[in-house]
This record gives sequence, C-alpha cells and structure tokens, in this order.
Amino acid sequence: MVRLDFRSILAVEGSDLDGAVGAPEEPDVFADLNLGQVVESLTAGREEYNLKPFFYAPLHDAAAVRYRHEVFHDLEKGSVFKAIDAFAQKMRKMRRLLAQAEKLHNTYQKERWFLDAVEVYCGATAELAGELPLLDLASEGFRAFSEYFAGYARSEEFTSLAEETRKLKEELGEVKYCVHIKGNRVRVSSYDGESDYSAEVERVFAKFKQGAVKDYRVNLPDWPEMNYVEERVLECVVRLYPGLFRALDEYCAAHRDYLEGTIGAFDREVQLYLSYLDYTRRFTALGLSFCYPKVSERSKEVEAYGAFDLALANKLVPEGSTVVCNDFKLADPERILVVTGPNQGGKTTFARMFGQLHYLASLGLPVPGSSARLFLPDRLYTHFEREEDLATLRGKFEDELIRIHDILRQATGDSLIIMNESFASTTLVDARFVGTEVISLIEALGSLCVYVTFVDELASHSEATVSVASTIVPHNPAERTYKVVRKPANGLAYAAAIAEKYGLTYESVRRRVGR
Repeated sequence: MVRLDFRSILAVEGSDLDGAVGAPEEPDVFADLNLGQVVESLTAGREEYNLKPFFYAPLHDAAAVRYRHEVFHDLEKGSVFKAIDAFAQKMRKMRRLLAQAEKLHNTYQKERWFLDAVEVYCGATAELAGELPLLDLASEGFRAFSEYFAGYARSEEFTSLAEETRKLKEELGEVKYCVHIKGNRVRVSSYDGESDYSAEVERVFAKFKQGAVKDYRVNLPDWPEMNYVEERVLECVVRLYPGLFRALDEYCAAHRDYLEGTIGAFDREVQLYLSYLDYTRRFTALGLSFCYPKVSERSKEVEAYGAFDLALANKLVPEGSTVVCNDFKLADPERILVVTGPNQGGKTTFARMFGQLHYLASLGLPVPGSSARLFLPDRLYTHFEREEDLATLRGKFEDELIRIHDILRQATGDSLIIMNESFASTTLVDARFVGTEVISLIEALGSLCVYVTFVDELASHSEATVSVASTIVPHNPAERTYKVVRKPANGLAYAAAIAEKYGLTYESVRRRVGR
C-alpha cells in the first residue's frame, strides 16, 4: 500500500525514523573495525550533503532494513538511477548558484543568481515529475515519494513559482539599452532601434587583412563579481526599467524559502543510496560480490559466504592485489567464534569483517559477500588492543580488564562483541584464566561474539564456542593463505610444521649434534 504521507526515503513512517536524522558522532567501534575509512571513502566528493551522520545511525528494525533494500533494488535499475542522479546533479547546480549569490555584494546581481537557481530547481522538479510515472518503481519508498512528488508538481505553490520564474527570466532577457562611451565618460540610454555597427566595422576593415596576421583582441576575464564600471552601468539600467527591477526585488523576497522541505530532505537522503552504489561498483567491476542479507532481530543463526573486509579491499583493489574472501556459520546453540592461528594470518581481518558485515547490514546496505544471513544487534562492542595511556596510570592488562568489564556490564543478549588479541599482554596462564571467565560471561548473556586469541584451549570451551583458524600453505608453513576455516585449534601442529621446515625438529637437532 502506497503511503500518501511520505516523510523519508531512508525510513518508513513509525519505524526507525531516527535513521533518517542520523547521529552526530562517529560510533566508538568505527576505529577498531576500520569503518571510518569506509565512510570517508564513500562520502568523498559529497561533503555538501553531510552524509556521515546517516552512517552513524544503525537500524534496529528488520522492516526498516527491508525498506532500504527495496529502494536499493529500484536504484539498481538503470533508468531509475539515471533519473534520480540527474535530478541530484541539477540540485547540486542550484546550490552552487545560491552559494555564488551569497558571495556577491551587488543586490541585483545576487538576485539574478538567485533567480537562476530557482529556474534550475523548477526545471529539475518538472523533469523528474514527468519521468517518475514512467519508471518501474517497486519499493514502498519510491512509490510513496513518486506520489508525493507528483502532487507537489501539480500544486498551485509550485506551478505559480515556475510560471513567475519563467516570466521574470524572459522579461529580463528582453532588456535592451545603449552604452555610449566617449573618453572616460560612459552614458547609458534606452535602446531605440539603433543599428549595431560592429558587423559593418568588421566588414570595412576585412579588406586590409592580408594572410595570417596577429590577433590583438584581448579576452576580458569573466569574473562572477561585477567591477565598478559594470555596477554603474547596472544602476543606470535599473533607472531605465524601475518596474521590472522592483518586480525582481519582490520576487526574491516572496520566494526566499522556495525549496520544499520534504524534497530538499529527499535530495540529501537519497545520496546515501547513490554514494554506496557508486562505491561498490569499484569492487563488483572486479568480480567481488555484494548481497542483500536476510536480517533478523531474533535469530542468532548467522552465516556469510564469500565475505571480505571492505576497508582492506578498498586499499587492495587500487593496488591490483587479491582480495581473499571467507565464510562463517553459526547454528544454535553456537554463539561465539574463537579465532586462532599463526600471526599475520588474517585473524584480525576476519574479526573486522564479521563486525563490518553486521554493522553495514544494520544500516540497510548491501554487504560484501555472495550471500548472508545476519543478526540485528542492539549494540556492537569492540575490545581491541590499545596503547598504554600514561594519563590513566594503568598498565595494559589492567586497562584491558577495565574495558571488558565495562562492555560486559552494558552488553545484553542482543549485543555483538568483537574481541581481538585480548589479554595478549599477560602470561599464558592469566590469559587462559581471564579468557575462560570472559567467554563464560558472554555465553551466559547469549551475545554473539568473535574472540581472536593465542590461547588455543578457549576454542573448545563449550558447545556455544566454535573453533575457526587461519590457515597456511601446506608445503610452506611460513606462507599464509589468509583463509579462516572451521577447524580445531592446533597451535602445536603449526609450531611443528615451522620447526620441520627450518630443520629444528628434535630428530634434526639430535643428528646435527651427533647424539
């Protein structure tokens, strides 16, 4: 059913409308998950829209996520994207004209730039109003917007604005006057059918031109700001046409707030979709996949296939480097992924990917991967290694304990917790003890969790924990595949493989020493 009370292309009425407003500050998890890099990259060149707050406001309603998915599906149709993008480009031109008008000091010049801006707005509105009924719109958001937009385009408010703008622009275009220059004196008078002698002068002097000659003409700079002479000429023209310029004054005063609020909001909000689609094309063009995840507010049976770290891919793709994709799956009663394996093997990247997927999904965005089923958390927490802060007078291990205590105090069974190399600053015994306690508390909460650790024993803590490990090339243990697969933790097997590769097994060493 199409809603007549369209409010936002970002959220359905009564369902997570906060997402259409955005949040003022970047979430704490952005730094750990490298999401700040993603948002910075995809909003580059669109700073005028102030899009970042939209990416700071995750949704918590599956219906709101589906609403955005439907809008994305419409925009993936070439005709729809082209029409909306063309409208957005004209609106950008309108804002550039308004911005230039603000920089000028002559009143009538400012008003003429303002008139040009309104003309662009009216043209963009009329053009889109004519195109929308012809487009194959399936989403609730675009269908409601199309109906709202059509009603506005037919309204007396808009039609009178468009007609008044057209008439005034036409009348200003018909203004003619004569400029008489004698020495350093300039006089302006009404045009009374005087002849234009420029063509005659060029014809008379053409006969003196022989072959290629030097062109002594000078191109005068076309600055937006008028100079002193131009301003004095304009003052004289205003005295010649007082009624017309009085009408221009009245027009600008009457239509200062011409931009319809809902349409102005749409122009900004739809950029979330356009910017993300433009951003993902750089990856899909190289064969990487994005999908619309199935999201749930209840089920924590999550999975993803062909997924990748979007921030890392953004760095690797321009370099021509390969982007490694990974899979994961949790089925009841599994809740916690414990990631082990060799250093520099992709464990942290896997953890970031897991967090990124769930955060992007909660924004209603397509996620990097071929398919995914994800949970909508009430909040996402990260516990990554931090440098010691001298201001706190705390050691690294103490700081880690305080931070995880704060997280567990706030987290609920609907939260998502990403822990990376936690408690690596302490001894193996302490890390094992604290890790066991933390996992037990997370398990009791029922939260989803990814726990990257060097303590292999934590991977088999209970039926809620699932062991996944980064892998190596079988014939070369020093080479990483950056693939993280579901398998038992086996740090000893990895150590044995390294020892064998470099001739450091017990048998090798014994033969060397002759014993």
